[in-house]
Amino acid sequence: MSKDPVQTLKGFRDLLPAEKRKRDYVANKLRQVFEVYGFEPLETPTLEYASLLLGKYGEEADKLVYTFEDRGDRKIGLRYDQTVPTARVLAQYQNELPRYFRRYQIQNVFRADKPQKGRFREFTQCDMDIFGSSSPIADAEIIATYYRAYIAIGLTSIQIEVNDRQTLLSTLSPFASPEVPVMSIIQSIDKLDKLSAAEVAQELVNKGLSNEQATAAVTAIENSDGSDNVKQIVYMAIQLGVAPTAIKINPKIARGLDYYTGMIFEGRIPEYEAGSVGGGGRYDNLINDLAGIPMPAVGVAIGFDRTVEAAEQLGVIPSDINSTQVLVTVFDEQYLSKSLAAATSLREAGVRTEVYPAIDKLAKQFKLADQKQIPYVVIIGETEAKANKVTLKNMQDGNQETVTLTDLVDCVTRKS
Repeated sequence: MSKDPVQTLKGFRDLLPAEKRKRDYVANKLRQVFEVYGFEPLETPTLEYASLLLGKYGEEADKLVYTFEDRGDRKIGLRYDQTVPTARVLAQYQNELPRYFRRYQIQNVFRADKPQKGRFREFTQCDMDIFGSSSPIADAEIIATYYRAYIAIGLTSIQIEVNDRQTLLSTLSPFASPEVPVMSIIQSIDKLDKLSAAEVAQELVNKGLSNEQATAAVTAIENSDGSDNVKQIVYMAIQLGVAPTAIKINPKIARGLDYYTGMIFEGRIPEYEAGSVGGGGRYDNLINDLAGIPMPAVGVAIGFDRTVEAAEQLGVIPSDINSTQVLVTVFDEQYLSKSLAAATSLREAGVRTEVYPAIDKLAKQFKLADQKQIPYVVIIGETEAKANKVTLKNMQDGNQETVTLTDLVDCVTRKS
């Protein structure tokens, strides 16, 4: 009988403790800001009826939805994104949810995509939306919350570029035709942050525009001014705490997705060259299209993996996040109870403490502390036990001091 290999499925990944701590640090910072700004947490099931998921993303995307039959012969699917399940929630609980529903959601999604560098079949999405309001106040709130989240993480160079889908439509519609619809032109314009104006114009020519039309379309966008709607949103976002230097109107921002109906924006970290770290906008028709209930909405999808990568690259994630602070050694059976009492005192004071899970030589216990980068080790031997004290060793510089159990907590917290 053949055995499956002892490894992950292709396109999936394990998150070992060091990496998981970094991701948890970023996620916790995001949650804290979302809560301060009045957003409520939402989780939806990993599995949904396949009929809910299929036909919502387009024919090509439907091929990437994991579907199968369960033991009840029901056709079900793994969550592909968070928008469609949330649309279901809005329809299913419309009489229970508040008129203006603010939600954030940080969950994994699944796509049967071709695995490649930086692209997985299971990954984390982080969405934040306001449902029920068509006011530009809601747009400004989304931008302000998004900005504050990056400040909280430590990515203080965040730059937010804002535009209006209606400006794009009115500016580019004169160049559209049945052969080259306006949304196809917008999808090309959306590449102006990666390609030169000449390259984008050539792409439009390849789609069917004349050289003159393609050049004129690109020029028209580059010379267009922000709409009054966007100017008002930017003004309110600044009033809500966004630094004026961190936000600007960029008429070239297009956001390739077809469902945006108004304000659109993207966020970038100048020092991080892999691309935007999130984007969003207003989508007043999508919930009605998905769930059959009229529901204006505005939101943002944060690029969680990119945000973690940027935070790691720029060194804003603390090196000691949630790691063990103290290792309590156990090297003599007769002093075991004192070691356990010391660990209990530390833990009750909130100090992250690990008890060495065996009676062993001190050298081996010190080696474990070094391997796990635990900064302090508690030693209780015959001398310490007789004096009713413990020895606290600093693993970085080797310094030791003997203190009472009562003073141990103060000593550790003062040094940490």
